[in-house]
Amino acid sequence: MPNDFYSLFENTKVLVVGGAGFVGSNLSRLLTENVNKISVHIVDNLLSSEIINLPKNSNITFYEGSITDFRILSNLSDEYDYIFHLATYHGNQSSIFDPIKDHENNTLTTLKLFERLKGFRNLKKIVYSSAGCSVAKKTFDTAMATTEESPIELKQDSPYSISKIIGEFYSVYYHKQYHLPTVRARFQNVYGPGEVLGAGNWRGTYATIWRNVTPTFIYKALTGQEIPLENEGVASRDFIFVEDICRGLMLCALKGEPGDVYNIGSGVETTIAELAEKIKDLSGSKSKIQYLPKRDWDNSGKRFASTVKSREILGFEAIVPISEGLKVTINWTKENIKLIERNINKHMDHLNYYN
Repeated sequence: MPNDFYSLFENTKVLVVGGAGFVGSNLSRLLTENVNKISVHIVDNLLSSEIINLPKNSNITFYEGSITDFRILSNLSDEYDYIFHLATYHGNQSSIFDPIKDHENNTLTTLKLFERLKGFRNLKKIVYSSAGCSVAKKTFDTAMATTEESPIELKQDSPYSISKIIGEFYSVYYHKQYHLPTVRARFQNVYGPGEVLGAGNWRGTYATIWRNVTPTFIYKALTGQEIPLENEGVASRDFIFVEDICRGLMLCALKGEPGDVYNIGSGVETTIAELAEKIKDLSGSKSKIQYLPKRDWDNSGKRFASTVKSREILGFEAIVPISEGLKVTINWTKENIKLIERNINKHMDHLNYYN
């Protein structure tokens, strides 16, 4: 990212809701490392994150708690230039296990935050992190490039995807009704350094540990375990490196049109089977593939994002190829294997009981 891009954030105050998480901590690091005069406030309840993930920087102030907490909300003042709303209940499988918790940590976070912000007048932009899975066609047929104008289906695979699309509805409503400068960023499948397996609290399902496909495959490949491949890995996703997603978020804040939505993805389709083979090859792993049946809830088979609009309006383009991003992520995992295993192990009693 050119230096003049970061200079646009100088002398600003930024709030990152969910800022101790995987994406939020990377975003906070990039901002504080590249902008001299910036103040970053982070709110996070550490439900699915660890405080060790936060960059050590004097320009960062951390507040522990949920953004739904009245005490935290009431202390928010109209002092922020940009707000990034990244708090979520991670992710599909956890939401299926406990839809009430998903509602509390995914839907209410957005509604309560927007309700608090609706009278703010100094706020230039609030960027809401949505999810591409919410608008993806629920099929295992030919992959289709999902556009920002793709119709939203009533048939959703999980409470998580429902919550994310409800957040989009609220973003549009609060912009129209109260002129809140909301911009919706539709995430694709993010991967990269800083995603700690097992981070945060036990949430009742093995997905607390094996939360995303990329870190799961990398850890199991490095430790010689079988790599689980549901439905023979025929599903495809749009994998985007975490620093690319952070650049996309920043561009949404600087150039996004209030009330509008932008896909932040690579625009490249990769099957889960291809991902597993890439990881095995790059890590030199001898792990075997464990073939598993299709997950009952997952009907979103083949998808990737159209990035035409985000490229033309935001000037966004993912610049890290998947092979390069995986190399960086594999190296980070090797260097942080003790941290990862410490977080995995703290859930093992729960996991053994769950199984």
